[in-house]
Amino acid sequence: MASGVSRYALEMEERLFSEGSPASGRYARIAVARSVDYSEGLTYAIPSSLDDLVVGERVEAPLGRGNALSEGFVVDVDVAPDLDPARIKPIARRTGARLPASLVELARWMAGYYFCPLGMVLTSMLPAAVKRGTGRIRRVEVELTGEGEKDGLSPAALDAWRSICELPRDVFPLTAKELSLRIGVRSVAPINRIIRAGLLREVERTRIRAAWAEHAVERPRELSLHPDQERAIERVCVTLGAFHQHLVFGVTGSGKTEVYLRIIERVLQHGECAIVLVPEISLTPQTAGRFLGWFGKQGVAVLHSGLTQSQRHQQWAAVRDGDARVVIGARSAVFSPFDASAGGKVGVIIVDEEHDGAYKQDEPAPRYHGRDVAIKRAQIDGCPVVLGSATPSLESWHNARQGRSSLHQLPERAGGASMPTVQVVDLAKELRALADERSRVRLIGPTLRSALGETLDDGGQAVLLLNRRGYANYICCPDQRCGWIMVCERCDSTMVLHKGRELPRDGVVRCHHCQDAMKLPPLCPVCSRKVVAFGMGTQRVEEELRQLFPALEEGVALRRLDSDALQRASDWHEALEQFANQEIRVLLGTQMIGKGLDFPNVRLVGVINADTAINLPDFRAAERTFQLVSQVAGRAGRASDKPGRVIVQSFNPQAPAVRLAARHDYVAFADLELAGRERDGLPPAGRMVRMVIRDKDYAKASAAATELAHAIRELRKERLRVRGPMPCPISRVAEFYRFSVEAIAPSPGPLHQALTTLRNSGRLKSDARMAVDVDPYALL
Repeated sequence: MASGVSRYALEMEERLFSEGSPASGRYARIAVARSVDYSEGLTYAIPSSLDDLVVGERVEAPLGRGNALSEGFVVDVDVAPDLDPARIKPIARRTGARLPASLVELARWMAGYYFCPLGMVLTSMLPAAVKRGTGRIRRVEVELTGEGEKDGLSPAALDAWRSICELPRDVFPLTAKELSLRIGVRSVAPINRIIRAGLLREVERTRIRAAWAEHAVERPRELSLHPDQERAIERVCVTLGAFHQHLVFGVTGSGKTEVYLRIIERVLQHGECAIVLVPEISLTPQTAGRFLGWFGKQGVAVLHSGLTQSQRHQQWAAVRDGDARVVIGARSAVFSPFDASAGGKVGVIIVDEEHDGAYKQDEPAPRYHGRDVAIKRAQIDGCPVVLGSATPSLESWHNARQGRSSLHQLPERAGGASMPTVQVVDLAKELRALADERSRVRLIGPTLRSALGETLDDGGQAVLLLNRRGYANYICCPDQRCGWIMVCERCDSTMVLHKGRELPRDGVVRCHHCQDAMKLPPLCPVCSRKVVAFGMGTQRVEEELRQLFPALEEGVALRRLDSDALQRASDWHEALEQFANQEIRVLLGTQMIGKGLDFPNVRLVGVINADTAINLPDFRAAERTFQLVSQVAGRAGRASDKPGRVIVQSFNPQAPAVRLAARHDYVAFADLELAGRERDGLPPAGRMVRMVIRDKDYAKASAAATELAHAIRELRKERLRVRGPMPCPISRVAEFYRFSVEAIAPSPGPLHQALTTLRNSGRLKSDARMAVDVDPYALL
């Protein structure tokens, strides 16, 4: 076989070019789902069999010399050929699911803004289950036509028809088998005769049952709103029908969800649809239940990680087919296939907890931010976007202060509940007070210990936060002269000790970056002394709690919630249900327990160590610390008759992020932090693009980063700063050395002009060797 070309490829080439010219000489542009970076797509001929091709359709087309079929999306039709028509290959076939034209427009913007090939962006918009057709089941049902003749029916069919006429009209449509059972006939043969007579007709449809439908919470008949809530609702609804950006800044428990529900209600009354984004970990059955209870009749699609592939396809199809007019989901729900041309105009997009880092997609590309994409989609669809948070991102707060969005404040908790009292304690002093116990180092100081005991004795519940999983994060030789520290062989990171019943007796050590794991070595490999483990983690706190409070039965009264303890999304939802039923008295976990939990009996929140992230080499470290402490503190005291208490342990209690979070003073923190960002020209006062170059060879990674930084500087763009190249704070992950180059400018224009020039010349690309991160959320 010539040149090693497969017989299939030769047959494909012969077939493609033996079909002659396309009908009417029409051409389309296809964005192939590869890392082929052509912003306008590749030109293909439209064969006569696909004469009705439209933008957004998914197709297969031959690519390269071997004419291997590649998946792609139609991004334009009836275009002028950009090369000799004789060399233009025809599209092979369409392959099913279509994206609305508005999503194709959104994908174009994302491809340009996030420096990612258009085909890869479009592919990310379509769930894998939809591409594969997983769970696609069509039901053939029958419905009344109001037409046809019964005179020619057989006696059995005529009897069946009389029984059908006595049925309530709202039972239709249903399958022929279901109909035969309802009227008490053994066979569907009479039903088929009635269909042939034209009295009934067959229709194909997909039956969709909303995920978590059993958790629907009935809408309260009377629920009074606070004047601040009413004001926010009216001001948002005034802007329905046009793009406008809103920020709802409400303290924890202020009733932001109630505001969202009322806005969506107005949107549905106008015959339009709504998209609600929430962080994945906040998307619980309880959260979705309120939306299902309010809007179940209009159809609610719930998109979350706990769905099977079949369910995911069904929920997506419900949106596409118009069976669901409200979507609630995590980051990717922003790509819900509402199509205005088919009656599915989006009337509002809501982004709850808009500050949350879960909205940022890291791997794989495109590295987009769900909040920012939601804003752009609202602009394309011509509808308002509502961002909500008790601790807004500084980007959103800055936009509100600059007048780019309307600010609506909810400064009081709903239902008359008061904000919890917060006490910051010096953890160093607390631990010194425990020194006379002649025991191992404790993580729970006397103040928090006493408050937890009082809470449990009084019948209350508690939430304890430590944003570090595992048992200990520092394993070393006890002899300082030796100096051995256990680090990952593949990463520039220390190993973390994990313990558990399912693990070896002494535990295992794991790398939290490459996931390598091994047994804990008993002896130092250098001097043979017994190794020791220091530091803190949720597993160690759990062990200490059981020692201090023996009444906490394992897995029942005390539950640890982190990614080690939760294997499936259903484990998380089950734990929350047990907590709601007060079967669990104490929840201990990482940052996941600081989001979206609303349980009235939580009277105590304890932060084991507020400093876990504040000293990281990242300009957002203080902001994330403030948000985490504020959010978890907001879980306490949700009931109006049971005041809440928060104990925050910190080695640096005077840090502004900790001190101002304790005072619930977001505005003071934002003003202080923004002043520093403006001084340094950092986001949101400036814009940043971070490029990370990766290679298993240190010299090659360093050289590539140096070349990239030099190329950006050579462009000599005014007011464009370049930082680097420099090793990343975590300089090696999974054997790849990592160097970063940061480009910073006061506005997006100079950044994108410079980087687009490099992209067009092939020196900037998102691939395995280079990650291009626009508006980076983390700098590690």
